[in-house]
Amino acid sequence: MALTGAKPSGVIGHRQSALSLNMLRVDVCKGMAVGGLLFYLIYIMLSKNSWAASSTLFTSLVFKYRRIDSHTTTNISHIVFGIAGSANTWKNKRPYIESWWRPNISRGFLWLDRAPKEHLPWPSSSPPFRISQDIKRFHDYNNHAMPFAIRMARVILESFGEDKEDVRWYVMADDDTVLFVDNLVDVLAKYDHNKYYYIGENSECVKSNFDYSFQMAFGGGGYALSFPLAKAMARNLDECLKRYPTLYGSDHIMQACISDFGVPLTHERGSAISSPRCANALPSPSRPCGSNLPSMNRHEAVKLLMEASAVESSRVLQQTVCYHKQTNWSFSISWGYSAQIYEKIHPLSNLERPLQTFIPWKNIGQGTYMFNTRPLSKDPCEMPHMFFFESVEQGGGDQNNVVTTSYVRRSPRRLPVCLLTGNHSADPILKIRVGERRECCDVHVLGKNLTEIAIRSCKEDEVVA
Repeated sequence: MALTGAKPSGVIGHRQSALSLNMLRVDVCKGMAVGGLLFYLIYIMLSKNSWAASSTLFTSLVFKYRRIDSHTTTNISHIVFGIAGSANTWKNKRPYIESWWRPNISRGFLWLDRAPKEHLPWPSSSPPFRISQDIKRFHDYNNHAMPFAIRMARVILESFGEDKEDVRWYVMADDDTVLFVDNLVDVLAKYDHNKYYYIGENSECVKSNFDYSFQMAFGGGGYALSFPLAKAMARNLDECLKRYPTLYGSDHIMQACISDFGVPLTHERGSAISSPRCANALPSPSRPCGSNLPSMNRHEAVKLLMEASAVESSRVLQQTVCYHKQTNWSFSISWGYSAQIYEKIHPLSNLERPLQTFIPWKNIGQGTYMFNTRPLSKDPCEMPHMFFFESVEQGGGDQNNVVTTSYVRRSPRRLPVCLLTGNHSADPILKIRVGERRECCDVHVLGKNLTEIAIRSCKEDEVVA
C-alpha cells in the first residue's frame, strides 16, 4: 500500500543537486565580481600613477610578439633603406642608386633637401622621395663643418617614422652609395635583429678614422641599425644633436649618439661598396670594393659591375690566385672586375696585398691605409699585365651551373719580358676567360693570344704557392 505524501528518494536527490548547483553559480558570480572589481581598481591606480608603466607593459608585450613572429629568415622585405641626397646633385647621383634599387621590392626613401621640381615626373626606377624636415630649430647647435650634417643624421629618425611595419633593419646610405643587396641581406641575416646592433665598417683611410673615430661606420659605404636601436635613436636623436654641436659630419654624430647607448660598432666587411673618397680596386677574398674600369665613366663601370653581380653576387670582387708552372706565370683574378698575369711565381701572401693603383683621401702620404699595399714598379717581374671585366655568361645544357667571365686587355703593359723566369712573355695574351669560381684552378694556354682558366675545388692538401 502506498504512503500518501511520501516522495521517492530520487526526486529528493535531484532537488538537492539543483540547489547545490545554484549556490555554486552564485559563488562563482560573486568571485568574478570581486575579481573584476580588484582588477579595475588596480587598472585605475596604474592609470593615475604611471601611464609610463602601462605604456612600457604594452610595448613589452608588442616587442615579445615581434620576437615570436621573427623566426623567419631575414630577407629584403625586412630592410628599409634611408638614403640621404640633394635635389641639386640627384641628376648625377641617380645612376648609382638605380644600379641596386629594386622597384616594387626595395623599401625605403630618398631624403632630399627640397622639392625636386626639375626631376619631375619622378621615375619609378628611383626610390620614392621625401623632403627632410626643417632644421632651423637646431640653429644654435649647428656648428658642424658640414652644414647639412644635422639633416643627414636625422634620416634615421625620419625613415623610422615613415615606415616601421615588420622592419628588422634600417640601412643608411648616401646618394652615391652602391650596395650589393643580396650580400647585404645575407650579412644582416646572421645577426639577431631584436638586439641593439650598429653594423658597418670604418674608412679604408687611417687619416679619416684618426680624425673622427675608428669605431665610426663610414656612411659612404652604408651601415645598418637593428630595429630596437633605430627606435631608440628615433626617440633620442634630437636631444643628442644638442650634445654634439661641433662634430664634423653626420656619420660622426650618429656614432657618438649610438655610443651613448653603449652600443659599439660591429665591424662587417664586404656587405657593400661605395664611390668612396679613398677609392681602391683591391681584389680580396673578404672585402669587395669598387673602382672605375678603364675607358668607362663611373656610371658605365658601376653598370657593368652590377651585371656580374646579378649573375653571382657572392663572387663579385672575390680574389682567386692560380699558377701556370710551365711559363712561371701567376694569375690573380678579382671576379667580375679584373684579372692580372705576373711573369713570375708570386706567393699568395704577396698577391693578397693589392697594388697601390689608388690614392688616399686628401692625397695624404703613403702607408695611410687600414690594409697593406704593394707599390707600383717598373720591374717586369713585379708589374702585372692588366685585363678588365668585359662580360659574364651562364652556361647552357650540361654546363648550366658554370658561370664564365671574360676579361680583356685595355692597353699594353709597355715593359720588357721578365728574364728571371725563362723569358715567357704574356704580351700576346689579349683575353682571359674564367670559369666557375672555386678556391683553386687549372690554367690552359690555348694559343698565342688566349688563355683559359678553370677554377675548381682545391684538392686535399693542395698548396696555393
